[in-house]
Amino acid sequence: MLFRTPTGMSRRHFMQHLASASAFSGSALALGHTLQLNASELARNQKSAILLWMGGGPSTIDIWDLKPNSANSGPFKPIATKGDMQICEHMPMTAQVMDKLSIVRSMSTREADHDRGRYYMHTGYVPNPNIEHPSYGAVIAHELFGQRRDLDIPPFVAVGGSSEGPGFLGMAWAPFTVNSNGQVRNLNMQMDPERFALRLNALSRLEKKFIEENRGTAALEHAKVIEKTVNLMSSQQMAAFRVDDEPQELKERYGQNNFGRGCMLARRLVQAGVPFVGVDLGGWGNHKGIFPTLQNDRLPTLDRAMSALVEDLDNRGLLQNTAIIWMGEFGRTPRINGTAGRDHWARGWSVVVGGAGFKGGITVGATNDDGTDVVGTSYSSEDLMASVCHSLGISLETTFYSRSGRPMKIANSGKVIKELFA
Repeated sequence: MLFRTPTGMSRRHFMQHLASASAFSGSALALGHTLQLNASELARNQKSAILLWMGGGPSTIDIWDLKPNSANSGPFKPIATKGDMQICEHMPMTAQVMDKLSIVRSMSTREADHDRGRYYMHTGYVPNPNIEHPSYGAVIAHELFGQRRDLDIPPFVAVGGSSEGPGFLGMAWAPFTVNSNGQVRNLNMQMDPERFALRLNALSRLEKKFIEENRGTAALEHAKVIEKTVNLMSSQQMAAFRVDDEPQELKERYGQNNFGRGCMLARRLVQAGVPFVGVDLGGWGNHKGIFPTLQNDRLPTLDRAMSALVEDLDNRGLLQNTAIIWMGEFGRTPRINGTAGRDHWARGWSVVVGGAGFKGGITVGATNDDGTDVVGTSYSSEDLMASVCHSLGISLETTFYSRSGRPMKIANSGKVIKELFA
């Protein structure tokens, strides 16, 4: 039987620990709030990744791989970029940073259901009722954490939405979820320190008893969570979550909305040494009325924040060590349906990558003239995950083991997309 853990740490579960730890660390947090981040020093030569997750399945045929001469084309026109490609006219700011990003236009995946596609694109594995596989965030945090032993804040942060979790790696690698302002809901800062110490001592004795009685892994995992919680709440590194400390001009550059603030927070977190940050932008399930939604809402929001993130990381010398991944669970049908929308399509679609060891300014692969199929080599979720790991210096020979000893290769033995690398 494979060892199974929850897909992530529930907000209530983690918040119970945060609330009880809060007063013990209140003074340290107050001090941390007054400090300026010296994050470039912390992040020097340390790899990180930022996943921009487009929940709902974005229409990549209208964003990254337009077909202006096809009957499947929508009303949007392609424009030139600073890279060797054209993209949608409603992404003009991103067009100016495409020399630092590359598009894989030949993704061909096997899951066109939202939940299954989300799981597959986050883990490299199709869902299996007998096991929960670790996501990008858990794998990358697990593998890169050794580079930053002085990191107190969580190594896997999900901003603005939940993420797939740690699977069999255990709760120590679960995502820590915050909103785009860097806030954790229901945080109680009022508990008396003495009362906190008594509670912590009692809990420690109880968990030690369970661990010594060999009642499974839950008590040991829980003890790790408690330890991380106390470290978190007493750390000056918590200042990294104070996104409101950024200059007003930079806030406006990213966009005064949840996704813009989330991307700005992601930069602060990788600057502070966090190995993996996921930022969620949902609303891509456009089965009807797709073009006004994209033109007036999703694309302007994405364009401003994504371009600002690339510029900001580059200006601070962080882009060379930070992988950016833009993707959803699948694309949208080349054919426009009867309600002026597009439906689920996994046969041929696009993702975008950049930073770290990735080449910029190129396209890899292609779809045919009407976007209905991949021309030549296609790439899977496994291949994309293997490429991201390679860009971060994570060995693809890495093998994880279940509690029963079953070996599982990192990225499900995916192959590196060689064209993405010099």
